[in-house]
Amino acid sequence: MAKTTTRKPVHLEAQGPKGDRQSMWEIMRKLHKGGEPITVRDVWMLGAEWAPKGRVRDYMAGLVAAGYLRPIEGAPGPSVQYELVKDCGLDAPRVRKDGTEVTQGRGREQMWRTIKIIGEFTSQDLARAASTPDFPVAEKTANEYCVMLAGAGYLQTVRAGRPGRFARYRLITSRWTGPRAPMIQRLKQVFDPNTGEVVYTRHGRDGGGDA
Repeated sequence: MAKTTTRKPVHLEAQGPKGDRQSMWEIMRKLHKGGEPITVRDVWMLGAEWAPKGRVRDYMAGLVAAGYLRPIEGAPGPSVQYELVKDCGLDAPRVRKDGTEVTQGRGREQMWRTIKIIGEFTSQDLARAASTPDFPVAEKTANEYCVMLAGAGYLQTVRAGRPGRFARYRLITSRWTGPRAPMIQRLKQVFDPNTGEVVYTRHGRDGGGDA
C-alpha cells in the first residue's frame, strides 16, 4: 500500500533544519509508531529523497550492525523489511556503516547540555562537568567553545578573564535555541543547527577567554 507524506507528530520530529541522518531516523520512528515495516525505499522516499539511495542503505546497515534495526524474517515482497528494536529517542544515532559510533562533535554536545544546567561556570568547570569516562572534554576545547558562544550571544560573561583568573560565564536563557549544540565551523564562525543560521563570525581576536 502506498504511503503518503504527512506532518510528523511533534514528539517524532526534531526542530530546525536536519541532515540526512536525522530525517531518515524520524521516518523510521514514524513508520515504527504506525506499525509499518521499514524499508530502504520508504525511508528514501519519505524522508531523504534528495540524498542518494545508497546513503540511506548504508545508514540503515549501520543501524542494523549497532542493534537499532532488525530484519523481519519471512517478510513478503522483494525488499528487505526491518523493525525498530531500539528506539533511543528523538536524536538520530550517529553510526557508521559497520555500526561503530561517530564520536566527532560528542564533546560539543556534552558541553551544550551541561551549560543549560550548570549555572555560572568557567571553562575549566565546564570541561570537568561535561566530561564522561568514555569521552573527556579538554579544557582548551571548553575554553574555545565558551569564547565563541559568548561572542555569539549565547553566554553572558559574568567576570572577564585575566592572567591567573578564568573568565566566568552564564547561559542567557532566552538564547537556548534547542537541544542541538551550536557548532564551531572551520572559518571560526558559529552555526546553530536548531535554526539553520550562522549566528557569529569571529574576526581577529574578538572576545575574551580564560587567562
